[in-house]
Amino acid sequence: MRKRLIILLVFITAAFALNSIARSEIELKKKDALYKQVELFSDTLAIIDSEYVDDTKAKDLIYGALKGMLGSLDPHSQFMDPETYNELKVDTEGKFGGLGIEITVKDGLLTVVSPIEDTPAWKAGIKSNDRIVKINNELTRDMTLTDAVKKMRGKPGEQVNLTVLRESDKKLIEFKIIRDIIKIKDIKVAQVLEDGIGYIRLVEFRENTAGQFNIALAKLNKEGMSALILDLRNNPGGLLDVAVKVAEQFVDNGKMIVYTKGKKNNQNLEFISHNTHPIKNLPMIVLINEGSASGSEIVAGCLQDYKRAIIMGVKSFGKGSVQTVIPLSDGSALRLTTSKYFTPSGKVIHGNGVIPDIVAEEAKIEPIENGKPKEEKSKNVFDEMPNINKSVKESKGFNYKPDAQIMRAVDVLKALKFYKQIKADDAKKS
Repeated sequence: MRKRLIILLVFITAAFALNSIARSEIELKKKDALYKQVELFSDTLAIIDSEYVDDTKAKDLIYGALKGMLGSLDPHSQFMDPETYNELKVDTEGKFGGLGIEITVKDGLLTVVSPIEDTPAWKAGIKSNDRIVKINNELTRDMTLTDAVKKMRGKPGEQVNLTVLRESDKKLIEFKIIRDIIKIKDIKVAQVLEDGIGYIRLVEFRENTAGQFNIALAKLNKEGMSALILDLRNNPGGLLDVAVKVAEQFVDNGKMIVYTKGKKNNQNLEFISHNTHPIKNLPMIVLINEGSASGSEIVAGCLQDYKRAIIMGVKSFGKGSVQTVIPLSDGSALRLTTSKYFTPSGKVIHGNGVIPDIVAEEAKIEPIENGKPKEEKSKNVFDEMPNINKSVKESKGFNYKPDAQIMRAVDVLKALKFYKQIKADDAKKS
């Protein structure tokens, strides 16, 4: 018996050794292939230096190669020269001269994730998934995200011309937008709509959002909230840890909110709820649309997985990757995609988005006069939304009834509350 055990141990040791050798050989082959390509790169640099018609600078060639290298990976990875990196590090404090558009690269095209509410782009009529074809008559085909942002940001009061392809309408649209100081307000509305149904419109996840969100919840509780609509439409995301703090208001302590997976173990992170007194019995609907991205998808995906809220609207944008900024020795930096987000049940957000439980298309409910729709100037329902800091009197003026998605959410919550009351009454009788 002992002899067999020794033979088995020897066999296992040999298997591990062979496995390690095989792995080492694979790594060596990878390194050999890399060294051959680096040799090809250095040969190309030498040929350009000796044969190109004009004098070149090594730094310009290397920077150009790095931009192309990072740009070939995915739309969110990029090489940043020292100037661009310094701009990234500058604290804008939520104020800057620009148009108010969150952009990305999707299917190789510069694409609007979402216009920021109450900004020039929003008022001009820019929509989620608009493809920006030209900025000031310059084609955006080979333009990086950083370069596009630079061209749209600038001195307030100046005009920026955008040519947009709106695929839903199958046409090009010209926009002339005047830059303004962009002041981002995290919470636009926090009020009880009707029948105790609370409503919070959350437009972005910034440093102070979690605190403001808690204040809004406390305010609605004092006003007798018995159900909640959390509106994340056109919310492009923001800070990951803030999105986690918002989600954990409704998730039990110790449960996962979101996790990330990358190539290395230190890129595999889990974000756990630490809320010991979450809001558990409040009927809840989360509204999303194609402009809901990143942090808003994390919140919606988490609450959907735990069946803590009904997700209503249309499929979200689908941006669920993590970028890490890695400084380099000369003051430049790499912005590199290092991992992807997953919902608690393991759903991939990136490229897929969050699929609503109840599909509700955006539409405007028009008043009827003499059997015909009353003619009104077309207007985005969010234009009428007050800021949370305005007086209660002003807040009562928020007209949500033309918004078909909000009204659908109100109807569903009324039905849930009615069903809950019937069950409670039956329990008392028994």
